[in-house]
Amino acid sequence: MHPLLRFTLDLFEPNQPPAQVEKGPVAPKKAADFSHPQANREVSLGQTRVAYAFNRGQRRSIGFSVSVDGLAVRAPKWVTLRDVDAALQAKASWILRKLHDSRERQTRLADQHIVWQDGAELPFLGQTLTLRLDPEHRFGAAGAQLLTEDVAAAPDQAAQTRQVLCISLSRQATPEQIRDVVQAWLMRQAKRIFQERLDHFAPLLGVQWKKLSLSNAGTRWGSARVDGSIRLNWRLVHFKMSVLDYVVAHELSHLRVMDHSPRFWDTVRTLVPDYAAQRALLKSEAVPRWD
Repeated sequence: MHPLLRFTLDLFEPNQPPAQVEKGPVAPKKAADFSHPQANREVSLGQTRVAYAFNRGQRRSIGFSVSVDGLAVRAPKWVTLRDVDAALQAKASWILRKLHDSRERQTRLADQHIVWQDGAELPFLGQTLTLRLDPEHRFGAAGAQLLTEDVAAAPDQAAQTRQVLCISLSRQATPEQIRDVVQAWLMRQAKRIFQERLDHFAPLLGVQWKKLSLSNAGTRWGSARVDGSIRLNWRLVHFKMSVLDYVVAHELSHLRVMDHSPRFWDTVRTLVPDYAAQRALLKSEAVPRWD
């Protein structure tokens, strides 16, 4: 048939419904690999899907932050969503690395959960501390006392010791009672150690701290104010002394430089030359969960 005639017939013939295509079950949408609790946008970074919390605010540039919750993005009001997506792709490697690091840290934290009972173990100044209930209170200190005792070793092995924290509680003590006694003891140790290290480092910088407060913050390890007030997280006593010294030096350095400029880090370096390694340990090592 001539094409023109076929075209004319098509104009007058009734429309035929398209053939029905049999459809199988619709696959459910795959959940994001990383999802923020307040996620309202999603992006694919390579093969990884990330649901993130997006907000606009009074700022000059797009900002990214990765916490235990996941990725949060803040952008100026005038920035388009296309620009946000482009910025996410440009920072993809950094974002994915931080998200994976955060997830690994949370896994380690879960493994560090303490069961508050006789024989429980927790880190103290980088070493393992064993809890022992001592209802007869066979030591002189009030509440708890740290002891060092020998550990039986094979004849061909060197002698070993372990640290034991004796607690004057009965065998029927509740987990909450044990936890509270241990926390009180750790906080006393923290304040004593912090004061010693502040007094050690402050003269080296030519600064003077005025007041020390203990913090119980979830993620912040310390802070300093221009008036000489220092706040340090008591949980730092879980880390070894080199890490603790880095945090003390960090806050004292703020009494000289109240920002994180190159001059500030040069100041920290005068006290802790390997501060970068200690800072990395602070970020990577897990501390016990106190819930």
